[in-house]
Amino acid sequence: MKIRTILIVDDEPRSREGMKKMLGRWAAGQCELLTADNGAAALRLLEEQAVDLMITDIRMPEIGGLGLVERMNASPLPRRPPVILVSGHAEFEYAQQAIQLSVVNYLLKPVSREKLIAAVEEALKAGEERNRLGLMRKLADPRLLDVADGEAVLSEPVRAAMRYVDAHIGDAVGLKEVADTIHLNGSYFSALFKEQSGMTFSEYVARRRLHKAKELLLATSLPVAEIAERVGYQTAKYFNKVFKEYENVSPGQFRSGMQQAEPDSGP
Repeated sequence: MKIRTILIVDDEPRSREGMKKMLGRWAAGQCELLTADNGAAALRLLEEQAVDLMITDIRMPEIGGLGLVERMNASPLPRRPPVILVSGHAEFEYAQQAIQLSVVNYLLKPVSREKLIAAVEEALKAGEERNRLGLMRKLADPRLLDVADGEAVLSEPVRAAMRYVDAHIGDAVGLKEVADTIHLNGSYFSALFKEQSGMTFSEYVARRRLHKAKELLLATSLPVAEIAERVGYQTAKYFNKVFKEYENVSPGQFRSGMQQAEPDSGP
């Protein structure tokens, strides 16, 4: 399980350490708790490492909490974490700006342990969902999405061929085999498939295999060679070649890059 990182930013030592102590007991070692006593120090920390959640006071010298969030959103950081704002004053203007900056929660001091923990749990879940959606976008193949969006106009033989490919993704699926299965002449099927899907049958098979491979790279710790076999490639070398042609990175690079971008479940 990956340790979550929470950054607490507050110029008041008592408030800062109080929140750290409350969260330390709740996290029971499953979170790394970082602190900063000003906005500039917080920005440096955000630039140096990925943070899963930031809790910041609004009123601080030089860079206040809202200014910190604005600068964070405008910076090329490893990750832009969800934010909880803390304030000693119930000012509508602050709350309004917080909403505009997509801050996930707004707490008033003194913050009780119950409200702080509830807000942190909610914010971490929101961060998980945002990262999950981001990963889904990275996994998605635009060409396959186009086909899915236009599924209503596909003829039944083409749909049947696609179903057959999905059911035999680990096999050496060929055009003639599929054409025979759906009782069509090979040449006619090839032309029909390209006309309706916008790609050749072989390209469709390659994209479906790679999509499945990406799922396995993220969801399992299987060796690349075994994943290659599971998605229908006889050698890992050829699988690596095809994967890099489509994704511009090797399977190993894809896996490590996505793992760095995606946090595991929290406490």
